[in-house]
Amino acid sequence: MSLRINDIAPDFTAETTQGTISFHEWIGDGWAVLFSHPKNFTPVCTTELGTMAGLEGEFKKRNVKIIGISVDPVSSHDKWQDDIKTATGQVVKYPLIGDKELKVAKLYEMLPAGAGETSEGRTPADNATVRSVYVIGPDKKIKLVLTYPMTTGRNFDEILRVIDSIQLTAKHQVATPANWKQGEDVIITVAVSNEDAIKRFGAFDTILPYLRKTKQPTA
Repeated sequence: MSLRINDIAPDFTAETTQGTISFHEWIGDGWAVLFSHPKNFTPVCTTELGTMAGLEGEFKKRNVKIIGISVDPVSSHDKWQDDIKTATGQVVKYPLIGDKELKVAKLYEMLPAGAGETSEGRTPADNATVRSVYVIGPDKKIKLVLTYPMTTGRNFDEILRVIDSIQLTAKHQVATPANWKQGEDVIITVAVSNEDAIKRFGAFDTILPYLRKTKQPTA
C-alpha cells in the first residue's frame, strides 16, 4: 500500500551531512519538506539541490525545514556539495541524508522491498522512482506527495505555493482554486453556511450554489 496524504510520515534514524538525526524529532513542531534523489552527481538533481539552497529563506519564513536524501553515502554527499556550488552558485546548508542501504527509500516505498540492501552498483535508472517530494506537517502527517521523472527538474516555486495553500486552509475554512497564488481570492468550503460566511469573511461572490469566492483571510 502506497503512502497517502494524511498518513503519518514514517519515522527513521539516519546519517546526514549534519550528523545523525531522528526524523520526527528533527522536524519538531514545524513543517518539513523531504525531497529525494536517485543518485549523486546527476545533472538534474544538482540543479535542484542548488535551487532549494537559494530558496531556503522562503521556506524558513513559512516555518518549513528542508532535508534532502540521495541513495548514496554521506561521504559522497560532501563531495557533491562542491559540484552544486560550482553549478548553481549556491551553498547547501540544509542536511542531506545518506541512504546507502536503501532503508529510507524502501520505508517511503520509493523502492520495492526486494531492491537490495546497498546503493553500490546501482545506476540512476535503477533508482528512477526515488524522485518524490513530501510535505509533512507539524502533526507528522503527509500533506503532499509529488513524484517527478528523472529528466524533469522539479518546480520548487510550486512547492512553496502548495505550502501557502495548505497552511492557509488549515487555519481557515477555505480552499484554493486552480493556479491560486498568495493574496488571490479563495473558495469558501461547503461546510460554511452563507450566514456564517458573512460573519467570517464579510462579502463573498456566489458563482455556483457550491462555489463561493471571497478575499483571502489575513488574520
